[in-house]
Amino acid sequence: MAAPQKPLTAVPRGVWLLLVLALLLNIGWQASRPLDTARARALPPAPSSAALQLAALGEPVALARLTMLYVQGADEQAGVSVAWRELDYPTVIGWLQRVLELDPRGQSPLLAASQVYGAVGDPTRARLMLDFVHARFAEDPDRRWPWLAHAALVARHRLHDLPLARAYARDIRLYATSPQVPDWARQLEIFILEDMNELDAARTLVGGLLDSGQVTDPRELKFLADRLQQLQQQQQNHPTGR
Repeated sequence: MAAPQKPLTAVPRGVWLLLVLALLLNIGWQASRPLDTARARALPPAPSSAALQLAALGEPVALARLTMLYVQGADEQAGVSVAWRELDYPTVIGWLQRVLELDPRGQSPLLAASQVYGAVGDPTRARLMLDFVHARFAEDPDRRWPWLAHAALVARHRLHDLPLARAYARDIRLYATSPQVPDWARQLEIFILEDMNELDAARTLVGGLLDSGQVTDPRELKFLADRLQQLQQQQQNHPTGR
């Protein structure tokens, strides 16, 4: 048999006072607390290759993709957005290197390095990322040339460092020799030499490409022949060009 319920009026006045006092204290305590502010967490150093291989459990490509998502999330955290120029680039490079080690055929790390992190407005950080792209290009030139080509354009147009742009373009011409590499990529050095007013070198390079037999497309051959003629005309009009 259920016990009869008592009306609220039966509650002693002292209990009501304690309840109201507790409520007021709770409101005052909550109001006095500082507002929670979102703080960006720094990207920790990348783990060792051995640790990542162990964590991959035989699925390194899957872990590479998850790791890449983790790295890209470093600039977009809950409640806070971190500018790329505020990231610790050596640490970011360490993570990108680990992703490449897990999946050497993956393109995401070098795409992010050349087109995202390399586009930062800080020249020092941009150079670090371009150097990383250049170093990793040497390991697989025929697959990784697009990212070095973009690095050359960043060096040319954003850093205004024509010698650096030429060095990248030259390596594409020398080492990216697969038939799948487009002619424009191998000819990129010509345009940079023209920007440097190195007309002799540009003319020699065009002539070398024409004689090498590497270019077989009739349209590309005509383009190079026309370009050679234009360079010769430029030298006649401006004989001081080297």
